[in-house]
Amino acid sequence: MIRLARIDDLPAITRVRTSVRENHLSVEQMAERGITEATIAAAMRSGNIVAWISESLGNIAAFAMVEPATGKLFALFTDPSHAGHGHGEELLMEAENHLRAAGCRNITLDTGEGTSAVGFYAKRGFIVTAMRDGDVFMAKRIS
Repeated sequence: MIRLARIDDLPAITRVRTSVRENHLSVEQMAERGITEATIAAAMRSGNIVAWISESLGNIAAFAMVEPATGKLFALFTDPSHAGHGHGEELLMEAENHLRAAGCRNITLDTGEGTSAVGFYAKRGFIVTAMRDGDVFMAKRIS
């Protein structure tokens, strides 16, 4: 089941984010980049970030976050124990639909070079637009 994320989901979202093997960041590494539960909560309250979760048996299995003003997929992560069950694909479709409805013509993202995420996005129509410092930048036309 997919639903809009709530502020009280942020601890579970953080658990999913820190559980991944690829593109892993610890809570401390995220904080160094300015990403904390407090900054995400503020961005959600202001509408700068819209987030969804995918639940399985009452637990958060995956989440996605977008920045509607920029058309950026800010985050899409699945708990490794739930990988391969369609959570990421459903969340990506939800994110694309939201951005399209918000008037975005393109969706952009960045991910780690050499990760399975690159293939995941490529299979769903994203193309590589740049590679820099171990990051892969991708985009997809959604209009």
